[in-house]
Amino acid sequence: MIKNYWSKGGKQKTIVIILAIILIALLFFLRDDYQPFLLFLRKYIFIILLSGIILFFGLKTFRKSTSTGKRLGILALLLIFFGALYFIGWQQKMYEYMKTYNVFQDLNKVEINELPLTQNERIQPLRNIFSMANESVGETKDVSLPHLVRIEDENKWTMAIQPTEKYVWQGISDNTEEIFAVSSTTPFPRFSNENRIPATFSIGESLKFSRNTYNAVVQRFNPWMLFNYEPSDTFYMKNDEGQWVEVVSLIKWKGFFFPYPSFGGVMVIDNGAHDFNDYVERVTIGKGTFIAPEEMKNFPYLTRQNTLSEKVSQLQAESLKFLGGFSDPLPWNMETAVKIPLMPKDQNQQPFVTDFDFSDNKVEAYSGLYHWFGLEPVGEERTSLSYSVFIPSDGTDKLYYFNHKKQGYGGVSAMPLKVKESRKEYDWSANTPVEFRPYIKNIAGRKRMFFLGTVSSISDSDAKQFDGSSTPDLVLIDSEYKDVIWIDAKHPSTWEKSIYDQLNEAWRASEGIGEYFVTDDKAVEAIMKDLNDQYIEIDSTSAANNTDNSKTLQELQRQYDSIVKKTEADKIERLQRKIDSLNGE
Repeated sequence: MIKNYWSKGGKQKTIVIILAIILIALLFFLRDDYQPFLLFLRKYIFIILLSGIILFFGLKTFRKSTSTGKRLGILALLLIFFGALYFIGWQQKMYEYMKTYNVFQDLNKVEINELPLTQNERIQPLRNIFSMANESVGETKDVSLPHLVRIEDENKWTMAIQPTEKYVWQGISDNTEEIFAVSSTTPFPRFSNENRIPATFSIGESLKFSRNTYNAVVQRFNPWMLFNYEPSDTFYMKNDEGQWVEVVSLIKWKGFFFPYPSFGGVMVIDNGAHDFNDYVERVTIGKGTFIAPEEMKNFPYLTRQNTLSEKVSQLQAESLKFLGGFSDPLPWNMETAVKIPLMPKDQNQQPFVTDFDFSDNKVEAYSGLYHWFGLEPVGEERTSLSYSVFIPSDGTDKLYYFNHKKQGYGGVSAMPLKVKESRKEYDWSANTPVEFRPYIKNIAGRKRMFFLGTVSSISDSDAKQFDGSSTPDLVLIDSEYKDVIWIDAKHPSTWEKSIYDQLNEAWRASEGIGEYFVTDDKAVEAIMKDLNDQYIEIDSTSAANNTDNSKTLQELQRQYDSIVKKTEADKIERLQRKIDSLNGE
């Protein structure tokens, strides 16, 4: 048709050329608008091709058939095929099943025999931070979703103070001009001037058109990336030069048969004001510097960092349901199948970004931020902890997991009721315990695992409106003994002592442990009592036997000196730990 129109004359040729130029320009400038369609084709390429081939040959056979009965049979077979494809693939989620299995096959899984310790415990849950941040901005501003990131050697919640989406013109004309960066380890998060940092970004999550983060990143993709990559979570952090940057996590789709998502690196957007040159760059080739996963090790600020999309880590953790084999998660098996539990009212679902110390574990893993999952059996009535999953949040190609199945530990979904049971005087219709992240410490002779939760108030009219209390009620639940310990949010240094005070008798009765957390006065008193008893015994022996006990007394003096030295060394070690913790804060 176009060829016939072209041959009619010069006017028609001019129209065709102009329309072709317009079409090419639209395909070039609007690629961020139709890229979701390209991704859809990429994600379902196998299903689309299979359906197209079946439909093509089915209709071809239908047209060649002269018999009405044969034609009806072909139509019936086509309906049965596409009906079964829809029912099995979508209704029964077989497509998701195969996609998750491909993720499992691609994973670099490492089973660990010892849990890592937690460090730099964050006091506030994500939704409390989000509520407090929104309380600190005006009507014309919004706050982006907080993310826990590493700023130099400190973990902080960072979020952008951006133009509100309620007023369109501000999203077109204004920049993102400030960032909140709040320490995650303090019980008193402050959103005042020192934590409200000036940083101008002409690209933002709430901005419009080419200034929108999603649009700017997609415009930066080359044609191959348009089919295989998509932007995900947006993080704000400092680069190696100390400048604030916007880091967009990328998802890369792999495979032909049932494609699956993986970590695809990051797109880094530098700060800077909006000007004409910026406009031309954004509209034509987008904004950002692409850093592939294998290149991230060359940028220290991106190592041990939180840059992994939660969509990717969730699918990776869920894929561990195939540890028992390909058929184990099917309805008639499920002997070892596991799930990521969903928490009611707690809008921040797993993963919980947590700082772990792997220094004493015999695995090649860094100490820093990880996405942690507590997997549980698939049944709703089963709430035991099956696996702890540690996924490096900087996108490192590893997944570490620990098997809890023979330990009888309680899982995350079992914790809220235990907290409510421990304090019946609370108004639990307006309050709820949320976000039970792991708390693993060496206490009373061995590593012990607890869950650290926060009691938050939630509006009945809006389940997403959390109370942002700066001094929240905190609880620790022993995953083994299932006991609830209420702790002081203002004094993290006392938590381990509080745990021991409440549980030491149960531990001694069950495990036969000795005395721990003995005060200095009691230690000295015990030493002096022991020495006094030994001197009395020696004196009585000397009087009875009239023998020279000078050698025995010298040996006893050496024992006394060694005990005193050890006591002083313990004091110095405890003081040093306190100093290190204060320096860390």
